[in-house]
Amino acid sequence: MKIIMSCGGTGGHIYPAVAIADKIKEKQPEAEILFIGSKHGMENRLVPEAGYEIKGIDASGIDRRHILNNIKTLRKLVAGGREAGRIIRSFKPDIVIGTGGYVTVAALRQGARFGARCFIHEQNALPGLANRMLAGRCEKVFISFAEAEHYFKTAADIVLTGNPIRKDFLEGEQTAHSGKTLLICGGSLGAEMINRAALELIARRPSYNVIFITGRRYFESVKKALADMPDNLRLIDYENDMRSRMCEADLIVSRSGAVTMAEISAMKKPAVYIPSPNVTGNHQYYNAKAAADQNAAILIEESELSENRARLFEAVEGLINDDERLRLMSCNAEALARADAADLIYRNIFLQLE
Repeated sequence: MKIIMSCGGTGGHIYPAVAIADKIKEKQPEAEILFIGSKHGMENRLVPEAGYEIKGIDASGIDRRHILNNIKTLRKLVAGGREAGRIIRSFKPDIVIGTGGYVTVAALRQGARFGARCFIHEQNALPGLANRMLAGRCEKVFISFAEAEHYFKTAADIVLTGNPIRKDFLEGEQTAHSGKTLLICGGSLGAEMINRAALELIARRPSYNVIFITGRRYFESVKKALADMPDNLRLIDYENDMRSRMCEADLIVSRSGAVTMAEISAMKKPAVYIPSPNVTGNHQYYNAKAAADQNAAILIEESELSENRARLFEAVEGLINDDERLRLMSCNAEALARADAADLIYRNIFLQLE
């Protein structure tokens, strides 16, 4: 069995692809798996680290602000299609699975052209343009949020699976910790507006512990602003082991990328989600709203933080010491989590072959 995984651009596309590949290798150790990604994306580091070969093709997203730049995008799309065709002719995959990013357009189109069974997985409540374009070429579309279903009118079969996540978030017991603890993290690069709101929260001297992950580019400026650091604050620039930090937390403040949310839900953690307004289609807002509608999280938009610097502090204060509300939100987060997402995807692809 030969399988091509196609992903690119962000960890939100890459980590689910790796999780699906890991599940395939677990069930079928003899399977040959090849990744197709963009030539310069982070997948070229993350995929080999996970133990898989990757080949790069030309791909870039549509520039909605500068229309003329899309001439270059179209050229890359054509070139990427030719490159994907050569890879697929050489590798001869039985199956092509795409998890998003514009690189998947070329890979899935060429896979369908050469007779491979094609599938896509959509991580977000508001699907990306690439996946919407490809749905009609695929045997099945896997979605993480029920809200995504009505965007895939041309799909033959839509299956709600949840979001496949890294194994370490699904394995092992959660560690005990002393005292209420708030974890604040704006992503690997950090988020300026979240950091400002966190500084306002810390300035009000909360009684609970605070783990504040600033992002490397903001660490020094935040550290300078916190010259008089309280004893109950732990300041971190970047964290590789997010599972351990989440284990310590009673409440998490975070962006609402689909993979991050899936990990938080798998850890059964209540959350305050502050969506990034700088993503395509404002999809993080729709992800966060899906969780907030199920009372698994609180949704705060960045515009609210701009209008009221104390908005985050007020939201956290109203929640972190309310044990019954935390417990309820934890149960709701667990209900949203799909620990079996990779299993569901595997079974839907391979069950008829076994």
